[in-house]
Amino acid sequence: MAVTPVVMALSRSGEAVAHRVAHALGAQVHGRDGRVDRADAWFPNALDHARDLFTAGTPVVGVCASGILIRAVAPLLADKVAEPPVLSVSDDGAVVVPLLGGHRGANRLAATIAEALGAVSAVTTAGDVALGVALDAPPEGWRLVNPLDAKAAMAALLAGGGARVTGPDAGAAEWLHGLPEGDGVTITCGPGIHADLSGTHLQFAPQRYALGLGCARGCAPDELADLVRDVLREAGIVPEAVAALGSLDLKADEGAMNTLARTMDVPFRVFDADTLEALTPRLETPSDVVFAEVGCHGVSEGAALALAGDSAHLTVAKRKTAEATAALAQAPLPITTPTGRARGRLSIVGIGPGQAAWRTPEVSRLVAEAEELVGYGLYIDLLGPLATGKARSDFPLGGEEARCRYALEQAARGLNVALVCSGDAGIYAMGALVFELLDRGPEEMGVSDAARRVEVVCSPGVSALQGAAARAGAPLGHDFCAISLSDLLTPREDILRRLRAAAEGDFVIAFYNPVSKTRRTLLAEARDILLQHRPADTPVMLATSLGRPEENLRYRRLDALEVDEVDMLTVVLVGSSNSRLAQLGEGPRMYTPRGYARKIDGDLA
Repeated sequence: MAVTPVVMALSRSGEAVAHRVAHALGAQVHGRDGRVDRADAWFPNALDHARDLFTAGTPVVGVCASGILIRAVAPLLADKVAEPPVLSVSDDGAVVVPLLGGHRGANRLAATIAEALGAVSAVTTAGDVALGVALDAPPEGWRLVNPLDAKAAMAALLAGGGARVTGPDAGAAEWLHGLPEGDGVTITCGPGIHADLSGTHLQFAPQRYALGLGCARGCAPDELADLVRDVLREAGIVPEAVAALGSLDLKADEGAMNTLARTMDVPFRVFDADTLEALTPRLETPSDVVFAEVGCHGVSEGAALALAGDSAHLTVAKRKTAEATAALAQAPLPITTPTGRARGRLSIVGIGPGQAAWRTPEVSRLVAEAEELVGYGLYIDLLGPLATGKARSDFPLGGEEARCRYALEQAARGLNVALVCSGDAGIYAMGALVFELLDRGPEEMGVSDAARRVEVVCSPGVSALQGAAARAGAPLGHDFCAISLSDLLTPREDILRRLRAAAEGDFVIAFYNPVSKTRRTLLAEARDILLQHRPADTPVMLATSLGRPEENLRYRRLDALEVDEVDMLTVVLVGSSNSRLAQLGEGPRMYTPRGYARKIDGDLA
């Protein structure tokens, strides 16, 4: 379990226990607003907040009735292997119940909490109850080589069979020492290669090995993967015994290396040339040619040794192909915290119009994983408790380029950074500016070389356009476009030209940035241009502060659209000549027919 849990306190009767649990776990307390006196963050609705945390992959410990947490996450349950731990603790701290996430450390988490509180851990997982161990969840630093066979092996043990724990590292596998002895299941502890693994033969590999890599730019992923496979075969170890991959920092964005790390499901770490050069006395094949090119005498051997630590030694010296090199180092103990720095990741996320229910699960997960949040302060505030405890860097309106540049350079340091935008980050937001900075040359005030090598993730969000349309009904049922009326970055004549084209094309139009304190005329001009091409009674929707408590929706005729009704937080949706305003029992709903009524012989594009 790599993510720190959140402890939820729902009432004053359980508040003290929540803080004791948080202290034991090094976690934060999130408290129900108005129901508890002290917390690190506040939430208004327990079901929504537990669901939001679970969606983000954050372990949840609720000091509350189990049923509250069950009702919160039940609609989201899909994959027991991927689901984060969810635990309930009674208000008096007497009972700890792991509800979900046994495959992600929930039972170990329950044991830690129970020990801190002097409580009973109500574990119901069969293996933990009968055997005191879950074979598919080894401790940190160990990896199960054949995880698909764990269920059958556990069933055999629960049926009364015993286990024979063997192998060169059997003595170090302390969590297996309490298993009943017998010949029903063989458990091999060691890094060697075994061809007979099955439901009656499991293997746990201690992760004591580190792979150092080098390659030419653009090396084929298959070539590097084949080389690594040969190196591991030469060493006589399984891939699961490898704890991490490493290379020179110039290779942080090398596709073949990142692909291999994802395939092996291990961290990829990079080192600067000075760090690798300091390891030259320990290299077996130092190269002056490599030094002349990158500033150190060995990349693959140096990276392997740097990852594995001061007491490590090379098990396989540098091996190479036409485009790649690899070396293997062995540490005396499992490598649980690889050295070096991560590649760095910038997640460009759109959080929707503001309410948590309109934030996508992927965005919530990326925000939860981020070490630092960067953005306009209001947008970060809208994340609520999800942002609590994280480093944050707020930038004002007008500081967009500085905001994006800072986020990229922080990621270049190896941090996991989330650039927070409202709506969808790729629609009138920071996504395009990030890629513009990455695309600029040094003479164009771009970003550092290190920033160009970070991983950039773009995650979709619910745009204001979509939010307004959903509130209206279905105004985007046929062709539509979006036009920003801000002439701060776009010449006024370009805006007017686009307005005329959209009016003539009879598009449904969403106007972003319709007015500002100093810009009041373009919306009126847009109205007048549109009236030349569509009826005066064309429906218009004004949606202000979408998804927030102060949300305000109203409809107007196009000829009655007044600029003073609109502010910076308003999205203006103007229908096409075909758009309609249906008067229904719950009020007016706006829609644009696509033409289903004209369908002939079932022929519809």
